[in-house]
This record gives sequence, C-alpha cells and structure tokens, in this order.
Amino acid sequence: MSAMTSLVEPAPYPAAYPQAAVRHRRHMPSWLKLFLVGAALWAATVLITFATLNVNLVPTVILLGSFLVPVTFVAFAFARADGVLTPQRIFTAFVVGGVLGVLGASVLESALLRQPSGLGFVGVGLIEEAVKLGALWLLSRHLTRYTVRDGMVLGASVGFGFAALESAGYAFTSLFTPSGLSLLNVVETEALRGALAPVGHGLWTAILGGVLFATAARARNGRPRPRGSVFGWFLVVSALHAMWDAAGIVAVWLTLLLTGTASQLRMIELGQAPGVTQTQVHLYTILNWSLLAADAAVGVVLLWLRWRRQATARVAHAR
Repeated sequence: MSAMTSLVEPAPYPAAYPQAAVRHRRHMPSWLKLFLVGAALWAATVLITFATLNVNLVPTVILLGSFLVPVTFVAFAFARADGVLTPQRIFTAFVVGGVLGVLGASVLESALLRQPSGLGFVGVGLIEEAVKLGALWLLSRHLTRYTVRDGMVLGASVGFGFAALESAGYAFTSLFTPSGLSLLNVVETEALRGALAPVGHGLWTAILGGVLFATAARARNGRPRPRGSVFGWFLVVSALHAMWDAAGIVAVWLTLLLTGTASQLRMIELGQAPGVTQTQVHLYTILNWSLLAADAAVGVVLLWLRWRRQATARVAHAR
C-alpha cells in the first residue's frame, strides 16, 4: 500500500523545486562575487605589504589592482556569451586587443608626439582610439554575425584590456619618487583608475565597436569597414578622450581665472609655480571632478543612445 501511495502521491521535491529555483536565481552574480573576492584580496595584499614592507608583493598589488575592474567586466560578458560572441572571443579581445592597443599607442605616440604642446591631449586621444579601433577590426573581420550588441561587448573588452595594462604601467611608475619607493602612490593610483575604468577606455571603445558593427550589418558583404559614420564617431570619441585627459589642466586654468591673484599670474608669466591657497585647492578638486563627471555622462548617454537606436530598429524590423 505504501508503494502504491508513493506512486500516486506527488513527491515533495518537485513541489519544493520552484522555491529552490527562485533561491538559486537570487544568488549573487558570479561577476559580482569575483569583484568582491578580488577587492578583498587586493586590500589584504596592500595591508600585508604595508605591514611587512615586503617589496616582492608590490607586483601582486599592481596586477590585482589594475586588472580587478577590467576582469570583472570580462566575467560579466562571459555570462552573456553565445555561439558567435564566445567566451574565447571575448577573452581574446581583452588580452590580444589590449596588448596590440598599448603597443601601437606607444610606438605612434613616441614617433608623433615628441614635442609637448597644448595639442598633445588631442594627439593622444586620436592615437589611442585609433589603435583600439584597429585592434577591434583586426579581431572581428571574419565573424558570422555583426550586431551593435556584439560590437559594444567586444569593443569594451578591447578597451578594458587596454585600460588594465595602462593602469599597471601608471601604477608602476608612480612607485618611484625622489624620496624612494612609495606604495601609497601605487594604492592611490590604482584606486582612482579602478573607480574611473568603467567610464574610460571601455566606454569609448564600446561606442566605436557598436558603430563599426552597425556598418558591417548594413554592408552588402557583411564585413566591418572604416566608413564615414565610423570616422565621425571616431572623432567624437577621440574628443571625449582628449577632454578627459585635459580635465586637470583645464581645472587649473579655471581655478586661476576665477580666483587667481595678480602676483600668482605674474609668477606664471615668469615660468614659476605660484603658491596656492587652500580655497584654490578645493576649487580645483571640485572643477576637476566636475569635468570628469560631465565627460563620463556624455559618454554614457552616447552609448545608451546607440543601444536604444539598435533596439528600436530591431523591434521595427521584427514587425
């Protein structure tokens, strides 16, 4: 009888399964777990390095801090991979695209920007966005599908790879000061660049990737080409990049314009660094961060508009 009952009555597990599935869906995303664990490991490494003064740990601090946010994006992208936008392709864009980008930028900047000038920021923006776009084009020439979404993800992967390697370089150079090695400089550099990474290289190259793949989707041969719209958006993104790099200098001049005294301006004309007041320091900080925030906001809006445009076009095509 008990055997017959067990065959007729539903087992308790299927009834409980939906609740288990709901609990499973509420689990923390894997990319967020990776970020939290990585941040904890980086913080622990920093504390132990400060406590023990073991310089052998400095490379670990630099690598963990520089790659934490970019690798978190890669993990986020892995969860949305498919038959065309595979994890291998995303990882290749991150590593190979990032390396090609920093190598190309180093060669071109050393050859073309030898003399410092006010246009240096423009040159850096044009060169770095060009090499990242070139790396993305090289890695995506033979895909079987081109969508704005795929272009944004692969573009962001290239950009984050570039950002990780660039941040590691900046962190390494900040270690050396006239008074010796400074781990505090490394930590401050990595914390700042890590916080700003999502609205920097990853954002800019994601915009270009979406535009490049959109032109490929409309082309007869279905291949990405540097057409007029790509060039126009390249100039827009390069301008955002240049404005981002120039924010500190612009903030200095705005601070002097608003609060500079006659003696400070005279010292600047003589090529000397003037003393600054505490009020000017605070004003400079506010202006610098305001310029960076405005630049980031413009980039985010442009990315969102490109995404909404392709989503609207897809819905219209489905109808």
